[in-house]
Amino acid sequence: MKTKKIGFIGGGNMALSLMSGLIASGHPAEQLWASDISADILSNLAATLNVNTSINNDDVLNEVDVVVLAVKPQVLAEVAKNAAALVQQRKTLIVSIAAGINQHSLSQWLGEDIAIVRCMPNTPALVLTSATALHANNKVNTKQRNLAETILRSVGIALWVDEESELDAVTAVSGSGPAYYFLLMEAMEKTALELGLSAKTARLLVQQTALGAAKIALESNESPEQLRKRVTSPGGTTQHAIETFTEGGFSELVSKALHAARDRSIEMSKPSENS
Repeated sequence: MKTKKIGFIGGGNMALSLMSGLIASGHPAEQLWASDISADILSNLAATLNVNTSINNDDVLNEVDVVVLAVKPQVLAEVAKNAAALVQQRKTLIVSIAAGINQHSLSQWLGEDIAIVRCMPNTPALVLTSATALHANNKVNTKQRNLAETILRSVGIALWVDEESELDAVTAVSGSGPAYYFLLMEAMEKTALELGLSAKTARLLVQQTALGAAKIALESNESPEQLRKRVTSPGGTTQHAIETFTEGGFSELVSKALHAARDRSIEMSKPSENS
């Protein structure tokens, strides 16, 4: 793995996180390449990570064994079509982290015989705690699967799904998921102020409580339901709060929200099929 040259087309926050994670896990910086249309972004990457940079995508494609497509979805078609000749010539493994762009579209733009892994990481990759799901097309071999997994595992956990369609559900659960927790934290913090706490105290209490709950869930073999019941004393304050959530249709609202996110993910992928 450490002998593999890994390239990134697009040098934004997700690419920065992945390169930082790879370097932290022992991958040599000189084996990493990045291209971007912004000279400032490239200058920052070179200065902070000491990776190879170029404003020309072809310079990256000519050097690497695998390329991570880390550009915005709306420009991916143009980027992929321009890269197709070199990708086909070098049989480069393609790893796409662009939301809403399916493998069918990528194959149309890059070539039907290209090995493609589509990934759905989430923003906690910025602090190396991402949850990523991956799906490989039938051109990807075992070594390439391991390579793609290693790249994404450098910023958190990486799980494979059997069907590409599952990535729409993944988008709803973990891709958009951090925003759901932020929304709950936002509401708790606002109410804490109404209850008389200072802004600083409210924020720290909410943040640490979220961290503690997540840590317990990660380190326990029990389900969230069992953990909730453990901290809910009969007739106590927690029970009254939980009952209020339940009476307000909390579970039904969460289900409705995740279905809406999943449906939007499906909808977003449709235009690209005919691009």
